[in-house]
Amino acid sequence: MNKSILSICLVVLALYIDSSISKDAGQETVSKHGKLSVKGANIVNQNGEIVQLKGMCLYWSIWKPQYWNEETVQGIHDSCHSNVIRASMGVETNDGGYLTDPDGQMKLVETVIEAAIKHDLYIIVDWHEEKADTHQAQAVDFFDKISKKYGSYPNLMYETFNEPTTQSWSSVLKPYHEAVIKAIRANDPDNIIICGTGQWSQRVDEAADDPITGYSNIMYTLHFYAGTHKQWLRDLTQGAIDKGLPIFVTEYGTDNVDVVNWVDPEESQLWWDFCDKNNLSYTNWAICDVAEASAALIADTPTNKVCQQDYLTESGLLVVAQNKK
Repeated sequence: MNKSILSICLVVLALYIDSSISKDAGQETVSKHGKLSVKGANIVNQNGEIVQLKGMCLYWSIWKPQYWNEETVQGIHDSCHSNVIRASMGVETNDGGYLTDPDGQMKLVETVIEAAIKHDLYIIVDWHEEKADTHQAQAVDFFDKISKKYGSYPNLMYETFNEPTTQSWSSVLKPYHEAVIKAIRANDPDNIIICGTGQWSQRVDEAADDPITGYSNIMYTLHFYAGTHKQWLRDLTQGAIDKGLPIFVTEYGTDNVDVVNWVDPEESQLWWDFCDKNNLSYTNWAICDVAEASAALIADTPTNKVCQQDYLTESGLLVVAQNKK
């Protein structure tokens, strides 16, 4: 082969390799992209370039606290090929949520935040309950403390309300979010805040018709479980995107919403294609070893093996492969 032709082929091959590597979320981290912001319906980096985050949710802090540590966070980055982690802090339960054990839950959250900062990940701090509007004062206090301590780091994002259910968007949810946003913005003027929407964070259409104003870098939550939420929810979501609503899929499953039935690879792929087409970021439910189809880990996975291939479930294998695309 002619040397010049060989050189051209090598350059093309190098560009192809670089391009494929750049799609791996594990390499698209905070040190590369810096502080994120919202422009139109997209997340952009410190240079104004569109960024997509792909990663994992930690399971409820009250039921799987053993995974709320640095080893797990490192595994999520290194072996789950993630650039974001969602810390799903349990709030109101009979098993020691934030309302009954604020110090214990805060310690878990801070451990994960500090590990995410150390391992170059973005992190979503999630107030994980369905009735947050009845605990507004506690949520305001929690996010005030978190934003005071960590709001100067570009890693931080805030999810103010995991999954509202039947509450009215305009009369209940929007005022709740505005109260929490006000507390965060007093300490952290510009990190992204993600606001839960109605019907278990599916009614992004309601938020698109009455968005929060007066603040920048606000996004809205979409949750889906691929075996249950199909084309109808993609159509509803597309309508909200077309109106300019910035959406973050902070929780999704590859299975049915009851999380005990089989994985649905075909619908999962349709959702991933939809999200990628619209530059939507997403975090998978969940890093845990429970007997649920959505669990990413096999039973009794130790924290130093989190996301390693031999310890991944069917869902975990699919999700990690997607995070690398």
